[in-house]
Amino acid sequence: METAQPTLILTAEQIRQKIRRIAFQIYENNFEESAVLLAGIAGEGFVLAEALAHVLREIAPFSVDLLRVTLDKTQLSQPAVQTDRPADTFTDKVIILIDDVLYTGRTLAFSLQPFLQVPVHKLQVAVLIDRNHPRYPVAADYKGYELSTTLTEHVDVVLSDDSRTGVYLR
Repeated sequence: METAQPTLILTAEQIRQKIRRIAFQIYENNFEESAVLLAGIAGEGFVLAEALAHVLREIAPFSVDLLRVTLDKTQLSQPAVQTDRPADTFTDKVIILIDDVLYTGRTLAFSLQPFLQVPVHKLQVAVLIDRNHPRYPVAADYKGYELSTTLTEHVDVVLSDDSRTGVYLR
């Protein structure tokens, strides 16, 4: 059985435009804040957070800090979600949880765990692709692109390989 070639949905340039637009939306919704913490989910979510941080540092007067959130996306339950700093450092912060694709909401729901342990000022979610198949009560405040897909289709976001940067549907 021959596998079909993936369909290119967004080019590298289109992704850059989406990232810039998301960054401006984050700025507009947080212009009164003194700092924003971008919490990227390890993998392409963290790469997206780095790209957003780069643009925000160019356009916004507030400070922008990065945090890596690590979890095992293959597990049906998460014993502990790891961050690269202690949870008490999130107190009273504006946190934007970032991932590449919002599919069912499971990964993002699990990733909220460390931020629910302390009182935060504001917690928002940003994704590059929203696939519109919610199973968990998680919605994105910032979306680069909404893509209606079937449950059997798969979306690949490639941000960490310059030669293949793009969003692909297979």
